Amino acid sequence: MTAVVLDAAPQRPQPVTLGEAFWVWLRIAALSFGGPAGQIAVMHRILVEEKRWIGEHRFLHALNYCMLLPGPEAQQLATYIGWLLHRTRGGIVAGVLFVLPGALSIMALSWVYALYGKLGIVSALFFGLKAAVLAIVLQAVMRIGKRSLRNTTMRVIAASAFVAIFFAGVPFPVIILAAGIIGFVGGRRGATAFKAGGGHGSSGGEIVADADTLLGEELPAHANPGFRQSLRVALIWLALWLLPVAALLLLLGSGSVFSQIATFFSTMAMVTFGGAYAVLAYVAQEAVQSYHWLSPGEMLDGLGMAETTPGPLIMVLQFVGFLGAYRHPGLLPPLLAGTLGGLLATWVTFVPCFLWIFLGAPFIERLRGNAALAGALSAITAAVVGVVLNLAIWFALHTLFRAVTPLSVGALRFDLPVPSSLDPWALLLSAGAMVAMFKFNTGVIVTLATTSALGVAFYAAGFIG
Repeated sequence: MTAVVLDAAPQRPQPVTLGEAFWVWLRIAALSFGGPAGQIAVMHRILVEEKRWIGEHRFLHALNYCMLLPGPEAQQLATYIGWLLHRTRGGIVAGVLFVLPGALSIMALSWVYALYGKLGIVSALFFGLKAAVLAIVLQAVMRIGKRSLRNTTMRVIAASAFVAIFFAGVPFPVIILAAGIIGFVGGRRGATAFKAGGGHGSSGGEIVADADTLLGEELPAHANPGFRQSLRVALIWLALWLLPVAALLLLLGSGSVFSQIATFFSTMAMVTFGGAYAVLAYVAQEAVQSYHWLSPGEMLDGLGMAETTPGPLIMVLQFVGFLGAYRHPGLLPPLLAGTLGGLLATWVTFVPCFLWIFLGAPFIERLRGNAALAGALSAITAAVVGVVLNLAIWFALHTLFRAVTPLSVGALRFDLPVPSSLDPWALLLSAGAMVAMFKFNTGVIVTLATTSALGVAFYAAGFIG
């Protein structure tokens, strides 16, 4: 008779110190290219599959909460997991390290852009970058759409969001708020259409059970703060965020570019729900059309920088703040003003992220499995598909055409391209990038590098100026 040997249950990993976790978070930051989907996949591979610090369901629960927040969900997810592992200090280490490589890279590229961006060969390189960015954003639309538009209700929400923002000019925060309310009510009533999936998704491999991980299934002790502790957290992070903004307004007045950067990006930190691409749709609309800090083409250049450097895609906002202050330096040297403007934009963008996590995560940890929260996530994610499609069309208009014409039909207002202004070389590069990414699954970095090299080659051959 043959004995049957049962596999032993996986042994839970041993606790790790914050110093040991530091190097893991630094590794994650160095590998975090390609936008939020790629960054979340890197975190899942290392933290769930490789290290088994956190289980599949707990990882997705944290991600779902971060997707409901305004701002960059990948950085907030890193902060959340760092907080779960090592309290506030762990969250700060994880969140700061996730941002630091991208912040340093974008600042260096901003200096190069300001000093040498008008040179023909540099302009040609960014010409190639813009063409690939259009393909990247379209790919984001398809990825999010495949994951979230699973039924007619979700498709209607996405279509309504697109019509509202593209044709009617409904403010982005209003669209996301409306979608969240619809999803919350639907989820609370148990409607099957609002049952959430797994956010950006995981690797699709074997599920790592929460019980077999370092964190386990237990609620950590620091997830039960008292009222005084929560109030203390709120006051500290609100002061770090808002006192610099108030100081700038008092010292420089509301007309200063630094005051405008501080107030605009602080507002953005509160209202830009739905992930990095949705944030960019709002920033592109306001920074280009309202503040005139940069042109649509320059916004695309900045997005190309962010796509090719590690860290959150939203680091493009540092480039926006840099150019805004660089072009309105006041009494400061332009490069110094630009550097301060970029750092200010980064500060008021990311400090609120720590506030949302440290104040909200203890409460959210006690809401694992809440149907209403899952329903709100599903509806917001569906609305984001429509918002990001609007961003893709906006990029296409300003990448492929040299001129657009504003058109009004009753209450509807939108831009139409001028057919005679079509740039054939931009069309060729964009079409090539789409074929590479959609048909041959070429990676983001390879596509960006190839189109940039082709842009330089077109310039050398005299095809573009």
